[in-house]
Amino acid sequence: MKTVKFHPDLAQLIIDGKKTTTWRLFDDKDLQTGDAIELMNKATGEVFGHATISWVTLKRIKDLDDADWEGHERFPSEEAMYATYRGYYPGQEVGPETIVKIIHFDLNT
Repeated sequence: MKTVKFHPDLAQLIIDGKKTTTWRLFDDKDLQTGDAIELMNKATGEVFGHATISWVTLKRIKDLDDADWEGHERFPSEEAMYATYRGYYPGQEVGPETIVKIIHFDLNT
């Protein structure tokens, strides 16, 4: 089973049912539709749930549209979004041309 890690505040959004989509850049796990995933709090290492990936889409950040934001947290600005992802992926260039893997998942109950 593949493990997907989340910042603690995002983990709580998932538990609350408000976050059902994650964006991954430079996906080293090859996350695919149908994968069973373990959801982990990045800070504590605690597994807080299990889910199944229901669909995956690839596109450049600059091509994201309103539908891509459904089930995903918003950022106050584009620069804040880029800064957040640069923090998640140190040493990687993140900008409008970067490919994002949009992953929608369903929690297993």
